[in-house]
Amino acid sequence: MRAKDIMSTDIVTVSPESTVEEAAKLMADREISGIPVINSQNDLVGIITEGDLLGKHKRISPPGYIEFLGGIVFTESQDEFFEQLRKYVATQVKDLMSDQVVTVGPEAGIEEIATTMDQKNVKRLPVVGEGKLLGIVSRADLLKALL
Repeated sequence: MRAKDIMSTDIVTVSPESTVEEAAKLMADREISGIPVINSQNDLVGIITEGDLLGKHKRISPPGYIEFLGGIVFTESQDEFFEQLRKYVATQVKDLMSDQVVTVGPEAGIEEIATTMDQKNVKRLPVVGEGKLLGIVSRADLLKALL
């Protein structure tokens, strides 16, 4: 069996300009844990997950610093803090989504799909052909195929 045989083709998607609230409502209403983000040409540009939404609401800790000669010297990287802050104030999907999406092609076998999910620690794999979103394989789809 291949990805094209087990993937769901009735896919819920959002655009990068959709609001975070719209994406969260879709996930809750459809009882799904992640939504592919596609542009107007049906190109996969990202994915937004429950983890992204929950991460938006976690406590943000500013980087450590010391005062030295009347100035501030940061003892930790500020990059992570500013990334967390950017996500905290996100209102559009494009500001919260992951743009590094793990995907498989339609010809990927079950073993490749299972291995990829395990190694990359993902719960769903968009199926992409020629840059276009064709479907999505979830863990549930994979389990059904294995039965």
